[in-house]
Amino acid sequence: MGNYYLDNEDIQSYFDFIDMKKLAEIQEEYAANGDADYVPFDLDDAVDGYRRILEIAGAISADTLAKNAEQVDEEGNTLNADGTVTLHPLVRENLKRMTQADLMGFTLPRRYGGLNCPTLIYTMATEIVSRGDTSFMNMFGLQGIAETINAFASQEIKDETLHRFCTGEVTGAMVLTEPDAGSDLQSVRLRADYDEATGQWLLNGVKRFITNGCGEILLTLARSEHEIDDGRGLSLFISERNEHVKVRHLEHKLGIHGSPTCELVFTNCPARLIGDRQRGLITYVMALMNGARLGIAAQSLGTAEAAFRLARAYANSRCQFGGPIENLPPVAELLTDSRVSIEAARALAYETAAVCDREQNALRLTETIADLPAEKAKPLKKLSKQLKRLNSMLTPMSKLYASEMCNKVAYDGIQVLGGSGYMKDYAAERYARDARITNIYEGTSQLQVVAAIKGITSGVFQSYVEEFEATVFDDAELEALKAELVSAKEKILRAVEFVKAKSVTYTDLMARRLVEMGMDVIIGHYLLKQAALCSRKKMVVKYFIAREMPEIDKNFQRILSGSQLAVDAYLEIVGDVPAAE
Repeated sequence: MGNYYLDNEDIQSYFDFIDMKKLAEIQEEYAANGDADYVPFDLDDAVDGYRRILEIAGAISADTLAKNAEQVDEEGNTLNADGTVTLHPLVRENLKRMTQADLMGFTLPRRYGGLNCPTLIYTMATEIVSRGDTSFMNMFGLQGIAETINAFASQEIKDETLHRFCTGEVTGAMVLTEPDAGSDLQSVRLRADYDEATGQWLLNGVKRFITNGCGEILLTLARSEHEIDDGRGLSLFISERNEHVKVRHLEHKLGIHGSPTCELVFTNCPARLIGDRQRGLITYVMALMNGARLGIAAQSLGTAEAAFRLARAYANSRCQFGGPIENLPPVAELLTDSRVSIEAARALAYETAAVCDREQNALRLTETIADLPAEKAKPLKKLSKQLKRLNSMLTPMSKLYASEMCNKVAYDGIQVLGGSGYMKDYAAERYARDARITNIYEGTSQLQVVAAIKGITSGVFQSYVEEFEATVFDDAELEALKAELVSAKEKILRAVEFVKAKSVTYTDLMARRLVEMGMDVIIGHYLLKQAALCSRKKMVVKYFIAREMPEIDKNFQRILSGSQLAVDAYLEIVGDVPAAE
């Protein structure tokens, strides 16, 4: 029997790199346990529970999800004539196994039957699940919908729905995108009208590209204030699957075939308001997006890990020119790049998840504990605001870096397998097809740059990395590597000052280069911290910094060039719009 947690030393090492006991302490403080069947009796027990949970997820991922993945990919799900969807039998088996293991209420309070796990543990589990089947993560990872209900819904709604998520009775969908409102969610037009006669809200309109839109619980962004055209007119609603909302179309996608992507038609669908009117996008969906970005980062990690392992095994067994092809320098470099890139992305995603846990705990304590002493509440509120600014930079960075990494690793995996990688005899082509969505949904890479750049230009990045610069390593070689990161930071700050003196257009044009430079410096510090505890990580950080410092120099010189021909000479360079064929 395989286990995708126990065979991954890098994931396990984070129990040493990150203080799990401290994480458990903040997670358990004022936890809503109610009359839960099980509550950890101390912090050691909580940490041991996290480890056992990941072992269970690792076993199911290896022995069920991975074995079912190929058939699910080939056959997909079925749209029925009545506007419902029948999930593939093996997808239902996957859900059953996860439910039997009590893994479908991962982060929910124990009072509802949840596991009350920190975001970091959930991120690890999401990576493990995604390695087994990228598409199934889109059901397992939609637990963020239940988190949104727990955070913002009335107590009545929470009591009615959350335990059903934990028992696997229901799955959910976040119903945001419309045919004319994709990334620009302020343009959402699906109507929400309050019916005075019944005391219900009624939803009417069409939603598109809805992941698991056939789920039983739908959280729908709709326009409740019809006279307001922007995001202030949007509210969030909850409804149950019923005859007033139908799946009109199942998308035929390049990859993630096990995940039903639906076009939904709402016709006088009864719904209830989540939280307050007009806060649907501005507060609730924006809060959900941070978790969604981190979830896609974890999905990217799992997919890349699967693609890399296949490529490495093939390179070791495939003999050409008198030996295994991994002995050929170009192949060795591809595989080394892949391994280091995965570990770099994992460092960024996991450290970000730990910061999210700190923010969420501070927010939870200040907002839900009525009698919290003022001497504790005041610093917690300040900390929450600081961490929110930091997470506004780190979460889009995590999604950007991990998803771009995933696509490259999957693409290079096909290259290592050569012609065999292009054939369906191997899973390499499926990994590449599945990978391609990761830097598109939940915000394209370009939108992640838009979200992250403020952290680079506002001082959040500088303050964060300077905390790491204060560390003094006993190892002179690590100190020298840190000095390279300090030098790179200074170039970023110079580049920021340069673009600030130019136009807004120029800042937008150079934003990706600035964000990529910032990510490399942050990741470098994460890996240095690990290298102080692990000799192998010293080689990883040496390789990473040697690879990335020339890229930082290149981006620095490009920014200082001041050229914006891509915008100024756009029509001259790209030419006329091609005629429709």
